[in-house]
Amino acid sequence: MARLTYTNERGQSIKLGDSPPFLVTKIDGLGSVQNEIQRQSAPGQDGATVTSSALAERNLVIEGVILAPDVDWYRRQLLRAFNPKLGGTLRYERGDVKREIEVIPEMAPVFPSDYSKKYQLFALTLLCPSPFWQSIEKMKAEIAIWRGAFEFPLELVEEGIEVGFREPSLIVNIFNLGDVSCGMEIRFKALATVENPSLFNVNTREELKINKTMTAGEVIIVTTHFGNKRVESHLNGAVSNAFNWLDLGSTFLQLAPGDNLFRYDADEGLDNLEVDIYYIPQYLGV
Repeated sequence: MARLTYTNERGQSIKLGDSPPFLVTKIDGLGSVQNEIQRQSAPGQDGATVTSSALAERNLVIEGVILAPDVDWYRRQLLRAFNPKLGGTLRYERGDVKREIEVIPEMAPVFPSDYSKKYQLFALTLLCPSPFWQSIEKMKAEIAIWRGAFEFPLELVEEGIEVGFREPSLIVNIFNLGDVSCGMEIRFKALATVENPSLFNVNTREELKINKTMTAGEVIIVTTHFGNKRVESHLNGAVSNAFNWLDLGSTFLQLAPGDNLFRYDADEGLDNLEVDIYYIPQYLGV
């Protein structure tokens, strides 16, 4: 049986699993997610034409039993953690598989009337507005970077010492382990003056470009997640909205499942540019 950890918006956390006091006996909804298919049919047409499709929200139902000397105290802990007024995050762990999903309790925990001081059945009904399970850790891909080459023990040679080198390739492959496309966080960092940095998706021919001359130490962060698209400039501890510097022809790039080829560029100062991409793979089930 998997180990579950639920943490609500207030930071209150509770663990459910294969051992007392909260023993899970059944979980429904871990893998099943409904595909809502939109279709239309013309007069005389056999069948229908699919116009679009989207995955619906997910429902999770968890059944279990409280096994403890003081059942009433643990009932109160479940009620406090799974407060329907609060959303939270459910973490799933089984072997090497570790995933999490945002959830909202649809109702307070249900306790059947048949119980004793040491035994109490319970049921939890959770709604997942986004149906995707996500990796617990954020993935990082370094696209344009200077790598250090200075190490010990140090051997002095006549022709000098290489303390660092630039990655030779302008095109880098990012492999998305997830089942569906996902947004990402793109970080352009200027080591010195950089003019108009950009990132180009070789597979889709889409580009994201910032029409701005970046100064040394400036970091521009572009977030491309659905429902959370932002462009921000970070310089000397100050954060400012940089959405107006986004080129009108830009696309908020996504990572498709599998291989994704990206090429970074700048109108001037390319060697002064570092580019990092952060993303969280999304999965249809666990």
